[in-house]
Amino acid sequence: MKQITVTVNGQAHSAEVEPRLLLVHLIRENLNMTGTHIGCDTSSCGACTILLNGKSVKSCTILAVQANGKSISTVEGLCAPGAPLNNLQEGFKENHGLHCGFCTPGIMMRATELLEMNPNPTEDEIRWGISGNLCRCTGYNNIVKAIQYASAKNRGVEPASTEPQFV
Repeated sequence: MKQITVTVNGQAHSAEVEPRLLLVHLIRENLNMTGTHIGCDTSSCGACTILLNGKSVKSCTILAVQANGKSISTVEGLCAPGAPLNNLQEGFKENHGLHCGFCTPGIMMRATELLEMNPNPTEDEIRWGISGNLCRCTGYNNIVKAIQYASAKNRGVEPASTEPQFV
């Protein structure tokens, strides 16, 4: 067993873990933050995407011990309980950017880094930026619109009025 300390959504956590424990399991099972989803365990789907020291990673491919001393952001940290939705969450709501919602937390975490790196991405840049996150039910159009909405709001620009496309 190994003793580790991680900061998750601004709060320090210590845990004694087996060296082979995946980070996604630490987050979900040890820390009870179930917004990070397990979709494939092969890094193909991106449902487990989190931010590790500000960089989006698939937590099913990282051992918990590798995160020792690092900062983790999960979907639960996008806004405080009871606080208004952040611009990205609002964008998903306003543009119907989810259907079943299984992929949404991972896409939101990837989009968070994308918008940090590029505050005003084009549609193609958004599509490329989230290409490691699979959605099996939306067709991505409204996800892209949701990210464009957040980009505009983050920059203080009124988001373009778009009618969600239901697929």
